[in-house]
Amino acid sequence: MKYNLVGDNMYINMLSDYLKDTFGEKLYRISLDGGMTCPNRDGTCGNKGCIFCSENGSGEFTPDKYLSINSQIEIGKSLVSHKTKSEKFIAYFQAFSNTYAPVDYLRKLYFSVIYREDIAVLSIATRPDCINEDVLALLKELNLIKPVWVELGLQTSNEKTAEFIRRGYKNEIYERAVRELKKVGCKVVTHIILGLPYENKDDMINTALFVGTLSDAVKFHMLYILKNTDLAKLYEDSRFNLLTQEEYIDVLCQCIRVIPKNVIIHRLTGDADKKTLIAPMWSANKKKVLNEILNALKDRDVIQGEKLAR
Repeated sequence: MKYNLVGDNMYINMLSDYLKDTFGEKLYRISLDGGMTCPNRDGTCGNKGCIFCSENGSGEFTPDKYLSINSQIEIGKSLVSHKTKSEKFIAYFQAFSNTYAPVDYLRKLYFSVIYREDIAVLSIATRPDCINEDVLALLKELNLIKPVWVELGLQTSNEKTAEFIRRGYKNEIYERAVRELKKVGCKVVTHIILGLPYENKDDMINTALFVGTLSDAVKFHMLYILKNTDLAKLYEDSRFNLLTQEEYIDVLCQCIRVIPKNVIIHRLTGDADKKTLIAPMWSANKKKVLNEILNALKDRDVIQGEKLAR
């Protein structure tokens, strides 16, 4: 494992280094839609979803869900062909909750992917309350074939904020899911959103601390506003302020400092579909934002060197 170190406790452990050390090359994700929904939409624990979630269940960059998974993979490969000569990829089931279906359906879906020679990792985005014994048994079986990552959208450890954004489960559900997933050998990737309504810097850093003690990896996202979401209505009524680029980078750097060395950082920022993005518009220029993050991390002696994996 390679780290960019400055001093004993200053580091950043990026996914790209992990992938190169583990697989010998950088692997690109191929976003997929397994045709599922979410208990926070079908009435099980809610029917509106989280207030920030899009109509596509965060699957804006996935191919048409009515295509076969193999067709979706081929389309995804063609989209990144100009970026990489790699012959191995990460199959990323991104849209909605990808363990929220009968286990027979999940088995057929994931076994159609796991044996493909061009897939090195199976990554499954889901909710902690969609992890049951049957799902765990299936994930254990899959993980014996190839690495399985399970991505959980915690977003915040502040229970009041979680209720406000209609997350639909308590922190203890997340904690239990992480423990059970680790028991069957899966790696857990936790998503954090910085800048949620009414949260302050301490709330965001506390979330990073909370996740750092439990998760194998973390994805950081800034809060952005998408059209046709309840969050958009709240924002348009001027009921909260978004982080500026400078504020986002400042709190991100502080969160990175409290993440333990063994936790891999999969993402430093997110990007929305520009056709549905309302704000912040600075987030649309991902390359520029990443360069500013790099400069800030170097200035604060969190990393050294010229390159930071995207």
